[in-house]
Amino acid sequence: MLTLPFKSRRVVIKLGTGILTSGIGQLNTARIADICRQIALLRQEGLAVTVVSSGAVGLGMGRLGLQKRPIDLARLQACAAVGQSILIQTWQRHFEPHQLTVAQLLLTRDDLRTRTRHLAARNTLECLLENHTVPVINENDSVSAEEIKFGDNDVLSAMVASLIQADYLIILSTAPGLINTAGDGHIIPVVQKIDDDIRKLATGTTSVTAVGGMVTKLEAARIGNRSGCGVFIASGAEPDVIQKIFAGQNTGTFFVPAGVPLESKKRWLAFFQQPRGTLRIDAGASDALVTQGRSLLAKGILSVDGHFQAGDIVNVANPLTESLARGIAQFSSEEIGRIRQKDISEIRSLFPGRKRLEIVHRSSMVMMEEGRSS
Repeated sequence: MLTLPFKSRRVVIKLGTGILTSGIGQLNTARIADICRQIALLRQEGLAVTVVSSGAVGLGMGRLGLQKRPIDLARLQACAAVGQSILIQTWQRHFEPHQLTVAQLLLTRDDLRTRTRHLAARNTLECLLENHTVPVINENDSVSAEEIKFGDNDVLSAMVASLIQADYLIILSTAPGLINTAGDGHIIPVVQKIDDDIRKLATGTTSVTAVGGMVTKLEAARIGNRSGCGVFIASGAEPDVIQKIFAGQNTGTFFVPAGVPLESKKRWLAFFQQPRGTLRIDAGASDALVTQGRSLLAKGILSVDGHFQAGDIVNVANPLTESLARGIAQFSSEEIGRIRQKDISEIRSLFPGRKRLEIVHRSSMVMMEEGRSS
């Protein structure tokens, strides 16, 4: 029986390499079978479940006889290519006793940054969920250099949760939760806000097959929370851990979601985009954005960093160089350099054909400070 405090329709469950394997190249099939059983129980309760599964690189390492995660890009890609087919076959085999069909989806960051591909990925997932499949998602590590070098499935799972507007993200790994390393060493049961004190508790990973650690899990929790998604971090080795979470008996850490989720376009701006430049603004413009909910005008811009075109994503930074907002620039960096510190009447005379004269319009802007969703 589901007893969480508000209605849940969609859940993303992320599983780390350490949970899915019992050694390099060795799948823990008993655990995978049990996770499939637990997911099947959620499906019986009417929840749509999406799985983000690590493990391909580790499986490939085993098949290729490697004992350490390769540094060489080509070897990493080869490991991913070999391991991914094994991984998806294993998921399908253990979901079949529950009459559930899996659908493999391999994503790169570019798939989520480019608006047309972002929408295509979202529409594919929507169709799969409507057809009662269990999407199994992984990074497309066999072709994506950036994802192998910098990526991790913790952040990917949060992006997927944001993409499909999931109610909950459950990150299952060897970490039992966020541990209070600055205090008594116990697991922190609830985190209301991810601030500097919480970030200091995070450490990386020492696994030879994994990347990330608690640092990336906190980043995933931040992205999920800002999208209105509750995030759990718990041990995947805990018996019936998924059922315990949905019965209100979580032994890990729960990260409370922000009060108002970002609407779809602003989630895309906030989490899926790589800014092409930065607009540094004065205190007056900063106040107008933060407290008055205004658009960014040219007269408040102190400097322009980077080269970008109209329609590109840019950061907006306050006088202390802190990232304040992100949005779509209506003018190129060269044009902004010419009209910086000018008011709208002057800009109108220089660009008589332009209908929109704000540098970044409020409807195409998302505030990046913690707790803001405007």
